[in-house]
Amino acid sequence: MTHIVHPYAHRLGIIRDWKSRWFAADKKSYRDNIKVDETIRRFLAKRLRGMYVSDIEIERSAGELRIILSTARPGLVIGRSGENATKLRKELTEVIQKASRSAGKPSTKSDSVLGKQVKLDIIEVRQPETDAAVVAAMVVEGLEKRLPFRRVLKQTVEKVIAAREVEGVRIALAGRLGGAEMSRKEQLKKGRIPLQTFRADIDFAHQDARLPYGVIGVKVWIYRGNVYQDRKSPVRAEA
Repeated sequence: MTHIVHPYAHRLGIIRDWKSRWFAADKKSYRDNIKVDETIRRFLAKRLRGMYVSDIEIERSAGELRIILSTARPGLVIGRSGENATKLRKELTEVIQKASRSAGKPSTKSDSVLGKQVKLDIIEVRQPETDAAVVAAMVVEGLEKRLPFRRVLKQTVEKVIAAREVEGVRIALAGRLGGAEMSRKEQLKKGRIPLQTFRADIDFAHQDARLPYGVIGVKVWIYRGNVYQDRKSPVRAEA
C-alpha cells in the first residue's frame, strides 16, 4: 500500500512556501501563535464563505501582523470605497485580540499580538479556473443549488481544462450523492496529474458542500505544468 501525501506539503521548500511565516522565541509563544493563526483561518473561512477565497497567508513582524487574502471576488471583499475591507479588518482585530487573551500571557513582550497592528492585503486571483480552491468553491456552490452532481462535475472539468495553463484536472465527490441511502465516490479526470513529481505545480483543495441529507466532500487537483524558476508575485491591494 502507498502513503497518501498532501500535494502542498509534499512540495514545501521546493516550489511551495509556508502559509504562516513568523518566528517564535520559545515553545509557548509558538503554541499561542498557532492557536491565533487557526482562529484567523476559521473566522475568515466562515465570514467569507461564497466569496471564492483561494488562500490565506499570515506574516508576523515586530510591530504588525499581516494577513494576505487571495480571492477571485475582490470587489465583494473590499466593498464600495473599501467599506467591507475596513469592517473586516476591524473584526479581525477583535478576533485576534480575543484569541490572544485566551491563549494566555505571552512569554516575551515581542510575542504579544495585542500591541501589533493588523494589516489586511487583498489579492485578486486573475485566472479562477486555474486555482483549486476557487474551483472547489464553484463545485460546492453548484451542489448546494441542487444541480445534478454529474452535470456539475462535467461542466467544471471542461471549464478548467479549457484554460491555457492547465494540463490536467481531477475532481472527486464523496458522500450521499443525489440523496442516495448509501454514500459513494464519483470522480472525473482529464489530462494528467503527476503527484510524485516535485517540480510539478499541482494545486489541491478540499471543501465540504452542506446539503439537507448530509455533507458531500469535494476534492480538486489541478496540474499547471512544471516549475523551473520562481514566478512573479501578484500586486497587493492593502487595506
